[in-house]
Amino acid sequence: MHMFVDESERSGYLMAAVLIAPNALHSTRSLMRGLLLPGCRRVHFKTEKPARRKLIADKLACCDLVVNIYVARGKSEKVRSKLLPLLVDDAVGAGVTRLVLDSRDPVANGRDRLVIGTRTKAHDAGLVYERCVAANSWISDEREGRRQVAELRS
Repeated sequence: MHMFVDESERSGYLMAAVLIAPNALHSTRSLMRGLLLPGCRRVHFKTEKPARRKLIADKLACCDLVVNIYVARGKSEKVRSKLLPLLVDDAVGAGVTRLVLDSRDPVANGRDRLVIGTRTKAHDAGLVYERCVAANSWISDEREGRRQVAELRS
């Protein structure tokens, strides 16, 4: 199972984690690529008009996806530091083998690496986690994300 995580800081801190089975990865990527407007590298609700948001939501609703939502209020990093361990525990419990997070600054990436590593060791899980640039996290193929994996394994 793959888990892709996106985060938002509007009116609280939100982490949305989408679980995608390996056999659904190709079709989900194809769907997301098909939703890209000419010249765009990613689909992002913040920049979409209401009619387009509805179209995107309708297309995604037809997919067999599981989405976990984690929400809290407070200072971003403090709240995130409480939500991330919950997300990782849920990932391990769901049998996730690949966790993909948006890349952050090097210090924040290091904090995440520590949290994820501690949680996965505690569960003795075979979870691989990696970073992708936001534009690539949903639609990238395995090759595009490899350079970020190396950062997390060092």
